[in-house]
Amino acid sequence: MHLLLRTLYWLIVSRRRPRLSIWDTATLPMRARLTDIDIARHINNGMYFSLFDLGRFDLMVRAGFWDVMRERGWSPVVQAETITFRKSVVLGKRFAQETKILGLDERCIYVEQRVVADGEIYVRAYQATRFVSRSGPVPNEEILAVIGDPMPADRVVPAWLHAWREQTALPSTRKPAPHVW
Repeated sequence: MHLLLRTLYWLIVSRRRPRLSIWDTATLPMRARLTDIDIARHINNGMYFSLFDLGRFDLMVRAGFWDVMRERGWSPVVQAETITFRKSVVLGKRFAQETKILGLDERCIYVEQRVVADGEIYVRAYQATRFVSRSGPVPNEEILAVIGDPMPADRVVPAWLHAWREQTALPSTRKPAPHVW
């Protein structure tokens, strides 16, 4: 795992941070480290997705969902993700990572994550996520039942985000996906 020590650190520290609802926006204070940057001296584009894992884990831990998920043998997975960059985060720069669940459909839970510094959005990413168990994907109805806190009425996944996931999806693992250019 790429950020194993930092992941373990946040899994421990997040338990001591203020509790949240799974529907709240979680904010994780961070600083760009030497291991985060590339030769252009800013956080590497691929590193953002690893850092965003930490934000989703923080939200799940602080909402009490992490322990429930682990007890049931569920694992979080990302089905699809997209990212947009506006400004570079350079070595030593302090920033906040914000994580918010936008909503869900019959297959995925949609998450928006942002890197915010100096009151501005530097980077924004969207993920279509799922939970899987040994028997396959966990239905969102089961996840909502476990959460017990109804999804706020204001949560609407933008139509373009649904279309993006559907248009970029690969075939199911039960169907062939031949490698042909």
